[in-house]
Amino acid sequence: MKTPRAWHARLRELPMMSGSRQRPPLKRPVWIIALVSMVCMFLIATYVYPIQRSAVATCNFLSSRGCSNYVDIPSTPSRALTDDEIYSHVVIKEVLKSPLQSKNPKIAFLFLTPGTLSFERLWHKFFEGHEDRFSVYVHASREKPWHVSPYFIGRDIRSDKVVWGKISMVDAERRLLANALRDPDNQHFVLLSDSCVPLHDFDYVYNYLMFPNVSFIDCFTDPGPHGNGRYSDHMLPEVEIKDFRKGSQWFTMKRQHAIIVMADSLYYTKFRLYCKPGMEHGKNCYADEHYLPTFFRRIDPGGIANWSVTHVDWSEGKWHPKSYRAQDVTYELLQNITSIDESLHVTSDEKKTVMLHPCMWNGHRRPCYLFARKFYPETLDRLLHFFSNYTMV
Repeated sequence: MKTPRAWHARLRELPMMSGSRQRPPLKRPVWIIALVSMVCMFLIATYVYPIQRSAVATCNFLSSRGCSNYVDIPSTPSRALTDDEIYSHVVIKEVLKSPLQSKNPKIAFLFLTPGTLSFERLWHKFFEGHEDRFSVYVHASREKPWHVSPYFIGRDIRSDKVVWGKISMVDAERRLLANALRDPDNQHFVLLSDSCVPLHDFDYVYNYLMFPNVSFIDCFTDPGPHGNGRYSDHMLPEVEIKDFRKGSQWFTMKRQHAIIVMADSLYYTKFRLYCKPGMEHGKNCYADEHYLPTFFRRIDPGGIANWSVTHVDWSEGKWHPKSYRAQDVTYELLQNITSIDESLHVTSDEKKTVMLHPCMWNGHRRPCYLFARKFYPETLDRLLHFFSNYTMV
């Protein structure tokens, strides 16, 4: 961590009074001693009680290139950190401040699927011609997939059973990240389901994800029963309810964040033990909706965008989002999705508060979504028909 700029107090000369009247012999030494004592007390206080936010303020004020890697782990002045938190924060700081470079940066596309991917032909069309800028990893939890695209052949990883709502979903995500991290050229990681489709061409997606130094992880506060109502006091002291967050599981993540997720055991263990269906008092907590949003809220809140770049339509107000049939897929539908430039969150309490936030990309308002779900397999032919038109920037 960068050391904050030291601020030196200027010592003004004491004004000399005119006239022939003599000063009392002890007055000058008393003023000097008092002034030196004050300076010493200030320096001691600064050393013993460093102001954590001063470094951020100084970096922002100076816009120094040397401050770009400064990481400010959220402090909790109300209590002392546990040993596990201290260990975790040390590792996180070191990872975040270490620049990761590659001569051939790639995006790793991580497919989390029960079996065969219905949209391989569409993804083949998306990837074609960009072979040196992407890699593919497939986690098939139920059956070995049958591949029709050479980009997917041989890209299956060792997989395990995934149960909706349980920690096994997070385990599958981590398994995909671990395999993709083995390639040092993979600099950004995209989690996709078997019902996801691309909304833009490859160049647009690559530039959108690679240029900003941010992970697109959904994160918001929901005070209702399907948000903070799922929190358990057993997560204390490391996870307090004020930091408990909710969000879509479909993330994109920069390499530093992927490494941190793999290194984490402290927060992961809390969610493995205390965020699952059938908890005490009839609570149902789903780790895939809360672990990553809460984790990054704790360790790097400024490093995430707070929205997912994968669109899903919850407007029907059901337990599951709207699904698209073949007759639903039109050029107008796809253009409408790609033109959305505000992220939408709705709380689950009685107020049903709607939160709209502009999607800001490198300081500019841009369309929010690069991918969309949930599309039935029967939509493939219509998506292939429209692909070249609706993906045009």
